[in-house]
Amino acid sequence: MAITFKFKTTPEALNEQFSGTLGETLGIKIIEVGDDFLRGSMPVDHRTKQPFGLLHGGASAALAETLGSLGSALFIDQTNTYPVGLEVNANHLKSVSSGEVIGTAKPVRIGRNVHVWNIEIHNEKQELICVSRLTVMLISK
Repeated sequence: MAITFKFKTTPEALNEQFSGTLGETLGIKIIEVGDDFLRGSMPVDHRTKQPFGLLHGGASAALAETLGSLGSALFIDQTNTYPVGLEVNANHLKSVSSGEVIGTAKPVRIGRNVHVWNIEIHNEKQELICVSRLTVMLISK
């Protein structure tokens, strides 16, 4: 059974939150908000490559943490609480040197204080290039 978001929103509304953030710097865009998933894209370009011309693993981890943290925000009252990444793990399975990557975040568990997310990142050929798990802690403002 899927865990569905408590609050509904649009990709456009989420993308507005990126102004002046790492998400904007890396070119991350939310492209789809489903009932139980969040999907975003990131270019593979000068902003996200390492010196050898491949997608930087840290950029993949940043995409994963961005998607999971935004997803957690759709479960909480943001006037009193905000989500912060507690732990991120990323297994890089295949290299990418151009184009864009697409990440899909799905909740594993939505608890009162801790959320756990699985994030899969694919290249433009739909090949799995990274699997990530993110633990998010909810902090009172």
